[in-house]
Amino acid sequence: MDINARIYVAGHRGLVGSALVRRLEAEGANNLILRTHQELELTNQNEVEQFFHAEKPEYVFLAAAQVGGIHANSTYPARFIHDNLAIQTNVIHNAWKQGTKKLLFLGSSCIYPRDCPQPIKEEYLMTGPLEPTNESYAIAKIAGLKMCQAYRKQYGFETICAMPTNLYGPGDNFDPENSHVVPGLIRRFHEAKLENAPEVVIWGSGEPLRELLHVDDLADALLLLMRHYDDEAIVNVGTGREVSISRLASLIAETTDYQGNMHFDTSRPDGTQRKLLDTPWLSARNWTAKIDLPFGLAETYRSFCNDFRLPAGRGTCE
Repeated sequence: MDINARIYVAGHRGLVGSALVRRLEAEGANNLILRTHQELELTNQNEVEQFFHAEKPEYVFLAAAQVGGIHANSTYPARFIHDNLAIQTNVIHNAWKQGTKKLLFLGSSCIYPRDCPQPIKEEYLMTGPLEPTNESYAIAKIAGLKMCQAYRKQYGFETICAMPTNLYGPGDNFDPENSHVVPGLIRRFHEAKLENAPEVVIWGSGEPLRELLHVDDLADALLLLMRHYDDEAIVNVGTGREVSISRLASLIAETTDYQGNMHFDTSRPDGTQRKLLDTPWLSARNWTAKIDLPFGLAETYRSFCNDFRLPAGRGTCE
C-alpha cells in the first residue's frame, strides 16, 4: 500500500477508525478520505454509490459498524443485523465496482462459536452455535467476511478480513447502556467515585475471561496486514493474554481511584466464558501487542476525562 494513495477509512470517528487515522497520519498519509456519519450515511445505497463514484479510493479500511456490549446486542438485535449488513454490502460492492485496489474488512472475535476450544483457531468458524447475546451482530459480520471471500473468488477483488479480539482505548463509546465492558466499567466506577457510592454493580459472575487489545496495537496490525497479506482466509488479531472480568473490574477501580465495593449480579448474563484467539499469521512475523493493560486502561481513562462530556452536575475527572 502506497501511504500517499487515496485511502478511505470508513468509520474514522469510531474506536478503530480513529486509531487507524492516527497511525496512517503518523506514517505520513496525506491523502486520506474521511466522511462523518452526517456527511455520508453508509446504510444508504445511493449515497454510498455516489461517494465511491466521485472519490474512487484506492484502499479501503472498513471499520464502520453498529457496535455495543451485551445490553445493546440483546436490546437492539434488528438494528445490529440490519445496519451492519447494509453498511458492509454498500461499501464492499461499491469499492469493487469503482476499482478499489484492496479492501480490509474488520470483523470480530464474536463470530466464533460460543464453546470453541481455546485458543480459537480461524478454522473454528461456523463449527458450532453462536453466543445468543450477540448473535445478530455475529451473523452480520460472518456475512461480511463471506461477501469479501465471494467477491475475491468471482471478481478477483483483493479483499482481506481481520478478526480482532475485544478492543478498548481512546475514542471508545462510554454510553452507560450501549458500551462494551471496559468503557462501561470506567464510566460506572468514575461516577460511583463522584457520588461516593458504597458499591458498583457489575453484570454476571466476574468469572469469564477476556483477551483485551488496545486499539492502537490493532491499528499497527491492520497496517501490517494491508501491506503484506493477500489471501481469502481470515486472520485473527489478539494479545495471547487473558484477564477475568473480576480482575479487570479491580484494575479499573484502581485506575479511577474508586474506594467502594464491587457487587457481581449473577442474575445478569455472563456472555461467552472465554475468547482467546490463536494468531499464527502475526506470530510468524514476530508481531506482538506492545501496550500492557494497566497502561492502556490509564490512557483510556484519561481519554474519558478529556473528551467525554458528562451530564451537568456530575462533576469532572480528577
